[in-house]
Amino acid sequence: MDASIRFREKRRRLEVPPSNFLNRVGRRLSPAKNIGMPEVEAKTRISMKRPGNRFGVDAKRDVRDFLPSGETRLFPVVGDPIEQVKSPSAITRILAAHGENAIVVPMHVGAADLGHLVEALTKVHNVDGILVTVPHKFAALGYCASATERARFAGSANVIRKIENGWCGDNTDGMGFLDGIAREGFDIVGKSALLIGCGGAGSAIAFEILERGASELAIHDIDVARRDDIVVRLDARFPGKVRSGSDDPTGFDFVANATPMGMRPGDPLPVDVSRLGAGQFVACVVTKPEVPPLIAEARLRGCGTMTGTGMFDAQAETLVDFLLQSAADHAATHVTIGVSSPE
Repeated sequence: MDASIRFREKRRRLEVPPSNFLNRVGRRLSPAKNIGMPEVEAKTRISMKRPGNRFGVDAKRDVRDFLPSGETRLFPVVGDPIEQVKSPSAITRILAAHGENAIVVPMHVGAADLGHLVEALTKVHNVDGILVTVPHKFAALGYCASATERARFAGSANVIRKIENGWCGDNTDGMGFLDGIAREGFDIVGKSALLIGCGGAGSAIAFEILERGASELAIHDIDVARRDDIVVRLDARFPGKVRSGSDDPTGFDFVANATPMGMRPGDPLPVDVSRLGAGQFVACVVTKPEVPPLIAEARLRGCGTMTGTGMFDAQAETLVDFLLQSAADHAATHVTIGVSSPE
């Protein structure tokens, strides 16, 4: 075989249509086992839920046929650490289900560099929003020109979206946490609750626990000044229902961990698990490991439980709805907060 024939044969083998290529790769790499995405059948078609997607994407398409293009919109997720986040696969899949040509990209950035990153992303025309995880949720709100009431009360944002005059923020952690425990069959109405941690996620969870009708909320945080501040603000809105607490879960119907404790091997347990008992419900924000140590201990003692994955799954659609919100919806639900970017 001469050189020209060999070249044409080699080129023919390389010219594989993208969909065929992805189908072949998909057969070798199960999404659930290899890239952390839910298992789907090769022939599954996902219908768009949102009418009139913005980027001209086929409303019915095989998610596994998706390849980024020059028209793809970007939604970074920022955090430190970042390897525990589920949004790159899960939120990208939901965006595809809405018919959006968009992808979530993980970005590992430390606190000292967050401002530089947000400033840069402000100038990137195909970045439409940012998902925010630990430890950046308090700082993220500082870059917003407007925000939802729940984000303003929590003083933090877990998602921000570009608007004409900058960024707007929301914090869906409280909604996701309470919706998640409801999915597991626990009703917070009239129940006593102990919350460990009142950081970016914890503040939103504290607000939502009382907003949904808990009879009492005790808050424990190693940062006493931060704990006292949220107790005072919550007491002004829910008089007589909030106080400071400890790591002793005795007597509480509901025990919630809103700290990263359990994410790393060797982390201390957030509560005294020897005092947990059957009949209590225990929930945790940690998504990795899949079953955090606190949840494992609670299950050994007969408690009902929810993991961080349950919280994330419960708020995933809400996050997408916020990222894709129209200008009219934004005007109806957001309030200008007039904050400046933190240094």
